[in-house]
Amino acid sequence: MKDIRDAILSGDRSEGTYAGLTIPDTYRAVTVHKDEVGMFEGMATKEKDPRKSLHLDDVPVPELAPGEALIAVMASAINYNTVWTSIFEPVSTFGFLERYGRTSEFAKRHDLPYHVVGSDLAGVVLRTGPGVTKWKPGQEVVAHCLSVELEDAEGHNDTMLDPQQRIWGFETNFGGLAELAIVKSNQLMPKPGHLTWEEAASPGLVNSTAYRQLISKNGAAMKLGDRVLIWGASGGLGSYATQMALSGGATPICVVSSPEKAQICRDMGAELIIDRSAEGYRFWNDENTAQDPREWQRLGKKIRELTGGHDVDIVFEHPGRETFGASVYVARKGGTIVTCASTSGYMHEYDNRYLWMNLKRIISSHFANYREAWEANELVNRGLIHPTLSKTYSMDEVGQAALDVHRNAHQGKVGVLTLAPEAGLGVTKAEMRASLLPQIDRFRNA
Repeated sequence: MKDIRDAILSGDRSEGTYAGLTIPDTYRAVTVHKDEVGMFEGMATKEKDPRKSLHLDDVPVPELAPGEALIAVMASAINYNTVWTSIFEPVSTFGFLERYGRTSEFAKRHDLPYHVVGSDLAGVVLRTGPGVTKWKPGQEVVAHCLSVELEDAEGHNDTMLDPQQRIWGFETNFGGLAELAIVKSNQLMPKPGHLTWEEAASPGLVNSTAYRQLISKNGAAMKLGDRVLIWGASGGLGSYATQMALSGGATPICVVSSPEKAQICRDMGAELIIDRSAEGYRFWNDENTAQDPREWQRLGKKIRELTGGHDVDIVFEHPGRETFGASVYVARKGGTIVTCASTSGYMHEYDNRYLWMNLKRIISSHFANYREAWEANELVNRGLIHPTLSKTYSMDEVGQAALDVHRNAHQGKVGVLTLAPEAGLGVTKAEMRASLLPQIDRFRNA
């Protein structure tokens, strides 16, 4: 592995150099173990500690299948699906791996007693499997996390509708929180040259997810002038939605949970901000068995105070159970609630009168198709959207990094160095970087 790292750090990107490197038999990877699935049984979600379930192991290098690429991973990032995997909620990911393993001879490799996690990476191509023509050893890449088989007609117009659609590193094995990773070659995209390894690794999942959810015709199809309520606007997902709203001529109304997070939104250029901690909203009563519509009304009144009397055209939803009733209520008549996750709970409840009588729409959105992921990466590559990296951990600190995300004790995205020996490496477009540095460092300086 040292030879691989040294070749990357040398700056040499010639195909011959990387094709000639020896691939080791094993590599270091962050894993969860199948025999520990029951370790948190009986505990409340918030009490489950990823530091106990995430391990740093030496694991065998799998054989490459046709259409795949082996990547030397310089950096990765923590997403909420890593948290879900680590606490075995809502279900153990080993069920995903078992089902995938039954589909083909090559898929059998994924059904193992350990799961290498992680759905982001930035690194260098080391090897490609049979049939790969676009990518060569030595190329710098990032990866999106959509894994599909492309054998079913249902997915040919929108790859997210493929019956065999999976999220790499969550519903498949050999993810990005490791020194090496295996991806399908159609997951690869060019690494933005003005970013470091850890910066480049951080946008992939959340940037693509926000793009489909907010911008794409498959999501809310945001347009110039729209007013957009963004929950968790300084977080891993919301921070990209906020940037997209601002860049696309919309007006974000940013919901955050502290003055510090409010300031980050102001630094991004947002002006309309709701600090939940200051407002003290309690959408559910103490028993968590019924919602309080008066709190929905209070949120709606606050939004209209900020917007000059207007309700929002779009609600960018991802907290789920805690906020969904309020989200349905505050959208304007004919407005859209677009949801991609349920970090506070999956069983959503809302008053259907406010949906049906006011002709509102609920749209589901999940990650992004190939084209959407590529377009989202191009926004980063062109310097129109910026990474929101706030802190970088080493591989042996991944448990703590995941705990920070689990407890919402982070800003933006949390990165992880894998093969990179230190932060700040990997920039090839220094002049472009210098012109964008205030935006790139915005979350680090928070």
